[in-house]
Amino acid sequence: MKNKMEDIDKLIKETLTQEEAKFYDELDEQNVVGMLLGLFKGKNAWLIVIMNIMTLVFFALFIYCIVQFFQTDVTNELIKWGFGAILFVFAMSMLKIFAWMQMDKNALIREIKRLELQISSLASTRS
Repeated sequence: MKNKMEDIDKLIKETLTQEEAKFYDELDEQNVVGMLLGLFKGKNAWLIVIMNIMTLVFFALFIYCIVQFFQTDVTNELIKWGFGAILFVFAMSMLKIFAWMQMDKNALIREIKRLELQISSLASTRS
């Protein structure tokens, strides 16, 4: 399967101009680190920065709640600090899920662009 993909990629690159071939190479699969860094590019980079700051704040509050939970013996306090810890873990989880969904969206957009480029390349070779 890998050889077929490499053959198709080679055929497509032969039909593209140099600028299109460079763009096609940029659309290649990324590793997790590349995907994470890709979140900080584009229109919504400010949102990702704010989300990461909020994740750190929620993590600090989670740690504070856990420390307070283990330092008290009063049942009502245990419930309060335990609920706070669970709430902050949920908040961190939701922010991370949103970030992973954005990474998935970026990967899908990259694949759609590759398909568009492949279709236009194949259409130009047939005519």
